[in-house]
Amino acid sequence: MRVRMSVPGLRGLRWAVAVGVVLALVAGGGGRAQAQGFQTAAPHAILIDADSGSVLFEKAADELFSPASMAKLMTAEIVFHEIRQGRLSMDSEFQISEDAWRRGGAGGGGSSMFAQLNSRIKLSDLLRGLIVQSGNDAAIAMAEGIAGSEENFGKMMTARAKEIGLTRSTFRNATGYSAPDQKVTARDLARLSVHIIETYPDFYKIYSEREFTWNKIKQQNRNPLLTLDIGADGLKTGYLEESGYALAGSAVQNGQRLVMVISGLKTARDRAAESRKLVEWGFRAFEPRQIFAAGETVSEASVYGGAKGGVPLVAKKAIRLLVPRGSGDKVTARVVYRGPLLAPVEEGAQVARLRITRGETQALDLPLYAAETVAAGTIPQRALDAALEFGTGLFRKAIGQGEAAGEKASTGS
Repeated sequence: MRVRMSVPGLRGLRWAVAVGVVLALVAGGGGRAQAQGFQTAAPHAILIDADSGSVLFEKAADELFSPASMAKLMTAEIVFHEIRQGRLSMDSEFQISEDAWRRGGAGGGGSSMFAQLNSRIKLSDLLRGLIVQSGNDAAIAMAEGIAGSEENFGKMMTARAKEIGLTRSTFRNATGYSAPDQKVTARDLARLSVHIIETYPDFYKIYSEREFTWNKIKQQNRNPLLTLDIGADGLKTGYLEESGYALAGSAVQNGQRLVMVISGLKTARDRAAESRKLVEWGFRAFEPRQIFAAGETVSEASVYGGAKGGVPLVAKKAIRLLVPRGSGDKVTARVVYRGPLLAPVEEGAQVARLRITRGETQALDLPLYAAETVAAGTIPQRALDAALEFGTGLFRKAIGQGEAAGEKASTGS
């Protein structure tokens, strides 16, 4: 593998700095055609490698749709987080209100754990009712107990989603019932799935439980992948008439975990078939390539007013990319940051992102961190930086005015 990096000649770009990298992944031909040739009937789909974050396949992955019961992934994340913060325990009890019983129960027309009105249920049982049985009554009861109302809980869900990097999703309720403003993307749901798997491994085990009995009623886990011999161990199904049949799923083979999200299928059978096809293809068609070792310098960011003019950028772990087997593709990468960085810069601070594109697919988007501390410079050093920044600012302004004048002249006829 060869890596060529071109560093910008100008030290300061006021907003976004992009450092181009060409990664030549040299091998036999044919892999690209194999990867691009995969098709799915799902209107929305994404498949990622959980460890590296590599996107193996995507289709309308950033288009908004209704999550249906996959919204319960966010409901569960809130509960897991509350337990982690010490505000709840698995022995905490929640009361089943009339709304949870009537609207979330069997009479509401959706999935239910069949909780009895005014009963008090331990959180450990409500979570299984939520995850295994997709109980709307369980979701409403937990939302009311944590936030006072399901509406307030919806606001908590949206705020928490932004905290963990779900950039486009908005939640309005804990159940996934249809709501005009409740929208997600396949990419966000995949990120949420990986977050749950990696952050709450003990709680994630619940997603693989095949059945749960409550109120003497045994129900099977609704995830169809769990019954297939493909290494599946979670996560969540969903269905609404407006958005069709959907699934966020995960499977592990030979130590590799793939996470997929599909939505918009016409039948439950189509959902199971398309999910299986996507996962099996992902395990079969790709192989990992290491791009940067752990701690290896990826690039350097310019620093303004520092004892040094730049700081090395590194990732917290080795950077791997999954590529089609036998691929000879060139993969384009950019290191993007808002700069120049202002000194002092602390070692370990997240200051940039590495974005790698394979074909038309953004295969990786990872944070980069300062590899060392850059202290504030002396007064003469800062004065020199100020003079350089002023000079390059005038240069950029002159270039911009020249380009604008040229454009105006060329369109004047």
